[in-house]
Amino acid sequence: METTQSLKATKLNLFNFKSIPTRTFWITSISFFMCFFAWFGIVPFMPDVVKDLGLTPTQKWNSIILAVTGTVFARLLVGKLCDKYGPRLCYTALLILGSIPVIASGLVQTPLQFLVCRLFIGFIGASFVITQVHTSLMFASNVVGTANATSAGWGNLGGGANRLGMPLIAALVVSLGVSDGDAWRYSMVIAGAICFLMGLVYYFFTQDTPEGNFKDLRASGEEVTTKKDEVGFLTVIKDYRTWILFIVYAACFGIELTVYGTMDDYLQNTFQLERATAGNIVLSFALMNIFARTLGGYFGDKFGKLKGLRGRVLFLAAILSLEGIMLVTFSTTTSIVIGVGFLILFSLTVQMAEGATFSVVPFINKKAIGSVSGIVGAGGNVGAFLAAMLLKSKSAVAEKAALVANEGMGEEMAKAAQSAAASSAVSSGYFVIGFVVVVTGVLALAIRFSTSDEKVAEKDLKQSTNDLITT
Repeated sequence: METTQSLKATKLNLFNFKSIPTRTFWITSISFFMCFFAWFGIVPFMPDVVKDLGLTPTQKWNSIILAVTGTVFARLLVGKLCDKYGPRLCYTALLILGSIPVIASGLVQTPLQFLVCRLFIGFIGASFVITQVHTSLMFASNVVGTANATSAGWGNLGGGANRLGMPLIAALVVSLGVSDGDAWRYSMVIAGAICFLMGLVYYFFTQDTPEGNFKDLRASGEEVTTKKDEVGFLTVIKDYRTWILFIVYAACFGIELTVYGTMDDYLQNTFQLERATAGNIVLSFALMNIFARTLGGYFGDKFGKLKGLRGRVLFLAAILSLEGIMLVTFSTTTSIVIGVGFLILFSLTVQMAEGATFSVVPFINKKAIGSVSGIVGAGGNVGAFLAAMLLKSKSAVAEKAALVANEGMGEEMAKAAQSAAASSAVSSGYFVIGFVVVVTGVLALAIRFSTSDEKVAEKDLKQSTNDLITT
């Protein structure tokens, strides 16, 4: 994309609301937050949904899988669309169209209708990709990693805030006379309506770049993407670095989703914690997104200043390897105090690795940032799916064997044996996953940039630094 570099923001000034990049940063972060809030909004109500719709255990698990599956395809598609039509129109369409299955999920009457809604709700998970594309277009190279990481981290909070927010919305509608059994339905409708309104806000209060919208820039003769968008996308697909980052993001964001999705039960089975206590611990780690991702992007930018594009890769490889080491160590602990300590370190490093990943992404192909972001973002969901399947298979085999071995020994003893078996299986699964993450950290070192890429990045950095001094 050929633009005047000085028009991009050279610092993340959160309170300069007259600035187009700052305004875009806030709107895209809030939109991302609401998409994740609505995407995972049904989670606190699953017991009510199961009871209301009569879902079987298989249908319940299928609803989770469908929501993740829809996101994978949506992320792959929306990145390419961003390169062609711009993030403003793509986010507007995603928010407005995505609000439909969210609202519809509160109106369903059968398990099949619910499963269909879960599939299409997963599409709003592609909001992450558009957020990263938009901040990449708005901020200069000296701060783009920090901006990307902060918007992503604050947006990701929506996936944890729903644990508190959705029950509060439900309590509000109940106070207005709605029955407890229908509160989950009204809550989903409200979440969908907010997404719809954010779509209107996005359309009227943002633009694609600091210079203007893609459509207007093209009309004035500016080249905002490659001349043939299809060629640009093929170039991205053929670039090995895109697929290494795909694996890298699978090893950080994908693993974070899986670990936190299974951590409640693991803490209960391993350390005999109460469900509420375990849930609060997991929720507190989700809240680390307020600052942890930002740290990853910040240090990615700092290493970029010191060592160029190679510096960004070196930091990414290092923090990813540390993430794996923290998970491996946590999997072997038997003390709750030590365990929580290493879980904190894992949470910090995994989120920093996510931020560091998207401090590298904008430099892979500047004329196809959307396509690169879409593929890399999809890697996170693929990683979550594969890791979840590993843990599920190991746990299912171990629990079944424990029940068979303790058959006839009494319900309480059988339950204790099943719990211990599940703990051991998941622990060994975490160990394997942690080892794979370390290997992925080494693999990240294979990402290389040409001498010309390094020179362009150095020139952009000098330009953005000069702009920062003069502002």
